Amino acid sequence: MPNRPKASMRNRIEWLGLSLAMSIVPIFPRSVCYMIGQILGTLAYFFHGSGRRVALANLEAAFGTEMTNKERRRVARQSYRTFATTLVDLLWSSRLTPQNFRHYVDLEDLENLEDETGQRHIDIGISIHYGNFEWISLAMGFLGFPADIVAERSKNPLLEPLMRRARSVSGHTMIPRERAMVRLYRTLRQGGHVAVLIDLNVRPTQPAVIIDCFGMQTCVTLAHAWLQQRTGRTIMAAHCEPLPGGRYRIGFHPKVDVCPGASATQIAQACWDSFEPLIRRKPGAWLWMYKHWRFQPKDSPTTYPFYANTSPHFEKLKRRLREAEFTQVPVQEDTRRIHGLFDLQGPA
Repeated sequence: MPNRPKASMRNRIEWLGLSLAMSIVPIFPRSVCYMIGQILGTLAYFFHGSGRRVALANLEAAFGTEMTNKERRRVARQSYRTFATTLVDLLWSSRLTPQNFRHYVDLEDLENLEDETGQRHIDIGISIHYGNFEWISLAMGFLGFPADIVAERSKNPLLEPLMRRARSVSGHTMIPRERAMVRLYRTLRQGGHVAVLIDLNVRPTQPAVIIDCFGMQTCVTLAHAWLQQRTGRTIMAAHCEPLPGGRYRIGFHPKVDVCPGASATQIAQACWDSFEPLIRRKPGAWLWMYKHWRFQPKDSPTTYPFYANTSPHFEKLKRRLREAEFTQVPVQEDTRRIHGLFDLQGPA
């Protein structure tokens, strides 16, 4: 067996810090954890200059003159606070149980989970980095829908077992990215559940589609669309909206309307369209400090954020998807390439 690289001192210190936090944070009352998250988020906004610059540029590109500079700064601060509080809540989540989790979250539109027979089920669950996206996953498990979820790869491998433990409190199975699509496909064929976050960039050289997002084009995973095309299972969208005082409201959307023969691009666009109005209504709950628009179309009249660049691979993907739409032939991917390159949590 090949020797694994030795963990650096920094990795060991990070592991120790996270281990202590996972032991100490659950001791505090929920109200104290909420306050800690809000304070950490505010500090991060002021001290994380590069992320703050990205967030403000994203907001300007997405909303234009709809927001003043003051409003953009306010929304960016809210975004940092929401994200920091989500991370603190994840550390605290070992205290959540099937009996008490509804003390902290309100569940809305549960009837959208019902099929024609009145039975509740979630086949392909999708969400975005909005509000407490970590607790959507936990709530699904507590509601009786344990799912296979692709584990996000940490830059520090020592942290991965700790994060998997926190995210599997309600019965989920965290799976590695290697051959993840094979596992997700098999789970669906066997009647199980899977979950995917759909709002992170992927490289155009990976299995991806291009969708319109706030009037700009962005390159996202086609995982959920690929799975729906090949299994016919229903796509269910959900979000977790922050409420005053640290509570949350989990809302289940109507089933994503997928027309027979829809292309992967059309499916992915329909999925995103179920979330964009939500972000427009309450923008401070989304992850604005992330580089959502890394690839700018050549000769685009739209003004993209400062970090966006043109890419020949992006243009090639656009042509291929356009040809597939024109000929009404689904985009075909080599099976080995799908299995080897699908990266559900691997942003560009």
